[in-house]
Amino acid sequence: DEMNRIHQILLNTHSFFQTGAIQRWIGSVIDKIEHYKVEHQEVLKEATTLLELALWKANLDINVGGILEQTEVRTTRRQLKRARKEKCVTSGASIVIKNVLPFLKLE
Repeated sequence: DEMNRIHQILLNTHSFFQTGAIQRWIGSVIDKIEHYKVEHQEVLKEATTLLELALWKANLDINVGGILEQTEVRTTRRQLKRARKEKCVTSGASIVIKNVLPFLKLE
């Protein structure tokens, strides 16, 4: 625990050197905060990708299934591929992510 660490440092440091000890301790805490911010950004990036894929998949399951039901003729792979690509673009993921991301960012 960082608070216990600085407490122990101050107990074992002569008063003349305590200012320097405190400054070094603050520097180490700031370094840790920066490390965790970078780590948070990486996790956030991965979570954003997963959210986008989940939204696309949910939209795809609903809409491509509807395409198959609407067409009485046999649906070709090319038609399915085109429908999947279109749903990727129109899944609404960018709108959802744009509105969710501010709640997850560190600022």
